[in-house]
This record gives sequence, C-alpha cells and structure tokens, in this order.
Amino acid sequence: MSGRIFGTTKILGVMGFPVSHSLSPVMHNAAIAALGLDYVYVPFPIAVDDLPTAIAGLKTIQSIRGFNLTIPHKVEVMPLLDEVLPIAQAVGAVNTVKRVGDRLIGTNTDVAGFLNPLKQLNCEWENTPALILGGGGAAQAVVAACLELGCSVIHVAGRDPKKMKKFHGSMTSQLHDYNLRVHPWTSIPHLLEVAGIVINATPIGMAGDPNTPISEEEMDLLPDHAIAYDLIYTPRPTKFLQIAAAKGLKTIDGLEMLINQGAIGLEFWLDLPVPIEIMRQALHQHLATQS
Repeated sequence: MSGRIFGTTKILGVMGFPVSHSLSPVMHNAAIAALGLDYVYVPFPIAVDDLPTAIAGLKTIQSIRGFNLTIPHKVEVMPLLDEVLPIAQAVGAVNTVKRVGDRLIGTNTDVAGFLNPLKQLNCEWENTPALILGGGGAAQAVVAACLELGCSVIHVAGRDPKKMKKFHGSMTSQLHDYNLRVHPWTSIPHLLEVAGIVINATPIGMAGDPNTPISEEEMDLLPDHAIAYDLIYTPRPTKFLQIAAAKGLKTIDGLEMLINQGAIGLEFWLDLPVPIEIMRQALHQHLATQS
C-alpha cells in the first residue's frame, strides 16, 4: 500500500456489524500494494440502526471510492443506493458498492465467488438437491448460484417465519418460483436426508461462537455423497465443517468464495485486472500466523 490515509489517498472498505473478524482488508491491501496504487481498504463497523446515516455520510466523502457489505447490511442497503445493477436485483442483495461521480451503484459478486469452488467438482448438479441454512442476503446469493448450477430443487430453512415469508416472496418474484422451497428450521432433519449439498449461510459458528447450525447427530442424516459448504471462513475450519469432515463428507469453507468475490469487486472499483493469486497468498499467510 502506497501513500498515507489522507490527502489524495482513496478509501475502500467493508461495512458490517461485527466486522473486526473480516479478512477482506488483508487481501485487498495486498493487491493494492502489488498494483502500486494510492488506496487503502479499511473496516467500517456500522450497527443496523446507523446504516442510513452511514451511507449518507460516506456519500459525502469523495475519497471513498467503494465498499463491501457483510452481515447484516446486504439487503437493507439496497433502497439507500442510487442504482442497483441487474445481478444484485435478481439476487435481492448487494455486497459491493462503487462510487461513480456522486452516485452509489450496488452489485453482487457473491454468486460468482460462491460458484467457483463448486465448478471445480465433477457433480451431476441436476440430480443434487440443495439445502441452504439461513434467509439473509448471503442465502439469497446462494439461491441464485444453485439455480445457475441447475440443482434439482433448492430448499431454504430459517428460524424467523416472517423473515422467511419475505424471503420466499422476494426470491420467487425474481426466480419465477422455479424449484425453490422455504421451510421452518424444525424441518432440517427431514431435509438433510435428501440433501446433496448443505450450505451454512447463517453467522452460526463464526469466530467467538462455539455453536453449529447442525448437530453431530443431524449430520448423520446426510447421504454419504453430500457436500458441506460453510460461507464462514473464521475460524477455519468451523465446527460445522469439522463434524462434516469427521463423517467423511466433502467440505468447502468460505475462503475461496471470499477471495473470488473480492477479486471481482476490486476489479469493479478499479477498472483494472487484479492479482488474485497475491490476494490468496496474503490470506493464507495471515491465517497461518493466527493458528
């Protein structure tokens, strides 16, 4: 990273609550340094009730060129932006915002980031039912990704009935009901019996949280060929993935999703090719020092 955090330095960042766990600054600042640009990427801890004020404030600061959104802001930010691109409209969630003049434009890079590690696998996705845990912005991106994969049916389970009803209405209006089914959390044991891939799109199990969205006993219900995918990347592995690996299941964590969506977002901000391998190396080196 060249330059100092004042003067002509341009600012990028990630907005969430909590956000101290985010590894995005590590990979983005490594890429920025490699490109020799006068940018810096920083965390913005913004509570839910403060989001409208924060967006209005950031919009007035010309040196802020863009930012990411993480839990819990991906859906709530949409009406606060000047424009939402078609991919984010289809998903119903924004994770990346770019300043263009005095306008804030939102997009979604989570879909492509989520898909990349799955596309490396030799799976018959048309015969693979998906089970998504959670009903937030990340889950909406995963639904769109599973649709692109061609999964035979997409089940989504959540704890809040009102939130899940809203989720179903939002997604089906954009995906034409396709093969999306929304369920209460209590239906998970039944759904696990037929799932070919189960994705944790909740914050359960994030750093500091010892819980897991699926118990060891429930994990036994999954078919032997099932894939366990956790969007969380800290800790690594999560308890959810530790249990799945102990059962002999294929596991994927959120690190590659983070890297790929981050690289796409950085290109969106800079209008330049970015060194994704440097971003990957920076994250692995950082995580090695934390273990």
